[in-house]
Amino acid sequence: MEPRINYFQKGQGAFKALNGIGAYLSKSIIEQPLLHLIYFRVSQINGCAFCLDMHSKDLRAIGETEQRLYMLSGWRDSPVYTARERAAFTWVEAVTSAHVPEAVYTASREVFSEEELVDLTMAAIAINSYNRLNAAFLPTAGGYQPGMFNQQAK
Repeated sequence: MEPRINYFQKGQGAFKALNGIGAYLSKSIIEQPLLHLIYFRVSQINGCAFCLDMHSKDLRAIGETEQRLYMLSGWRDSPVYTARERAAFTWVEAVTSAHVPEAVYTASREVFSEEELVDLTMAAIAINSYNRLNAAFLPTAGGYQPGMFNQQAK
C-alpha cells in the first residue's frame, strides 16, 4: 500500500491533541501491559497493520509472550488470560462496536472501578482514533521500533 498523507507531519496539531490522551493513559491506574493488550486487540478488530506492528513489538519489549499475542483474537476460548484481562477485552470490544449492553457494564463494574472504566473507555477511544487515522492515510507498517513514539506522547 502506498502512504497517502503523512499525518505525523501534516496534522501535527491534531496528532498532538490525540497524543495528549496517550500521555494521560501512560499514567493511568490501568496497568500498562493491559493497556497495550487492549490496543493490540482493538487494532486486530479494526485491521490496523501499523498499530498491530507497533503494539505487538511494544508488548514483546515488556515481556509479553508470543503465545498470548497469537491467541488474543481467540481470547474467549483461551485459558491464558486473567479475569481482569477478559473483562477489559469485553468492555473495549463493546465500546469499539459502539454498543455497550447493560450486562457488559454490570459485569465490568464487578472488576473495575468507575475511574478504571473511564480510563478503559478512553483507551478504546484513543486506539480506535489511531486505527481510523491509519486506515485513512495508510502509513507504512513494519518499521516501528519499541518505544519510538514515547517522546511524542509527553
